[in-house]
Amino acid sequence: MFNMKVVMVTGESNPLVKTGGLADVVYSLSKELVKSRKNNVSIIMPFYKQVNAKLTKRPVKVCSFEVYMSWRKQYCVVYKTLIDGIRYFLIKNDQYFNRDNVYGYDDDIERFACFTLASKKLLEMINLIPDVIHIHDWHPGMLPLLIKDDYGSPLNKAKFVLTIHNPAFKGLFDKYFLGNFYNLNDKYFNDGSVCFNGAVSTLKTAIVYSNKITTVSPTHRIELLTDEAISGGLNHVLEYRRDDFVGILNGIDYEEFDPTKDEKIVAKLKGNVVSFKKANKEALLKEKDLVNDDAPLYGMVSRLTWQKGLDIMLGNVESLLQRGSKVIILGSGESKYENHLEYLRAKYPHHLSIYIGYNDELAHKIYAASDFFLMPSLFEPCGLSQMISLHYATLPVVRLVGGLKDSVTPYVDDNLKYADGFGFYDYTYNALSGTLNWCEQVYKDKEKMKTLRNNALEQNYDWKKSSQKYLALYKSII
Repeated sequence: MFNMKVVMVTGESNPLVKTGGLADVVYSLSKELVKSRKNNVSIIMPFYKQVNAKLTKRPVKVCSFEVYMSWRKQYCVVYKTLIDGIRYFLIKNDQYFNRDNVYGYDDDIERFACFTLASKKLLEMINLIPDVIHIHDWHPGMLPLLIKDDYGSPLNKAKFVLTIHNPAFKGLFDKYFLGNFYNLNDKYFNDGSVCFNGAVSTLKTAIVYSNKITTVSPTHRIELLTDEAISGGLNHVLEYRRDDFVGILNGIDYEEFDPTKDEKIVAKLKGNVVSFKKANKEALLKEKDLVNDDAPLYGMVSRLTWQKGLDIMLGNVESLLQRGSKVIILGSGESKYENHLEYLRAKYPHHLSIYIGYNDELAHKIYAASDFFLMPSLFEPCGLSQMISLHYATLPVVRLVGGLKDSVTPYVDDNLKYADGFGFYDYTYNALSGTLNWCEQVYKDKEKMKTLRNNALEQNYDWKKSSQKYLALYKSII
């Protein structure tokens, strides 16, 4: 077995802090690399205020040091804890990270500059020289350049992999702060290495200086190379690194989402998919005081934002309700969408249930009970909910973009033997409406529904396959 030292550097990771899918990916990939691949994996992340509530044992102090950011001097203390065989190094600085939220502050660039500089210093102080330093998104994006700029650093032996989870956030700041925060020379801005639209971008810097770049699905890789809107202009940068840029589909944690053992749902999956779906659907409809008849149930667990397709979905939801279907939505986001859903709930109180916020138990129930799962996203780099819904024999209804296209096979007339969901291409009300009409037509045929559900259960999107691809990528550069 080929064993490697891998260090993940990230703004967040399960099970300690999660604001989105980034945390899931870092943790699940790391866990699989340790468990199945027998590699030595460490995760470096900030010691946020929220971390204390998630720690099950007292972390051990590793070291302390000062970080110099031009005229600034920040004191950092590093703690270590072990979770699922992964070493977590938590960088504590109360000025920057002892706050109520993880992100969203005016000084986020400064906060993560300190974190990035501290990550480099930590690895050098404890003499942890990994084979691969795997950085995620913009937060630690300057790290490859910081190490390259320091010719004497032993970390120059390591190779870098960058994963782009969300290209919308590029870590942009004025070139003045290249020296003021990172102690770097303006030459990197002047030669174009870090310059993006007249500013410095930590994400572009990571693209330029990493040995390999990945994103979270093969289709999203193509979109980032070819679609200026989705890439936010990064397509021009990525084109220069095309040969070093790969798309690896994320997996999901089947230990957390296992319909045969899930304690959060009423009925476990014991072989009969029809009775499994029926029991969970009836229980959830009763819990939410919705009409319990033979009409289809549509579920959604999502941020309620423009990216998730709410603009084309809300009108279609009302059409579904008018025809007698049931809809259960869990999520929060933009107030205009939340308010519209509240209006629809008042109008159709026994057909629509909404939960503004997040509730993990309810999410599991929605995955298990729904007949169809709504994901009409404008764009979706990977998506995890469609994979979870498949694992619970719930048929995804998706716009065929990014990871949704890579993980769902839409049913058309001649592919019943292997189809596992429904899909459309055009981001329009009518395209989604036509697909929902097709869902309702198919729903009336119980044998077709049974076949599609069984097809869904046969899909396997656990992290074993994905981790093998990452491991092969690591090997290719060391």
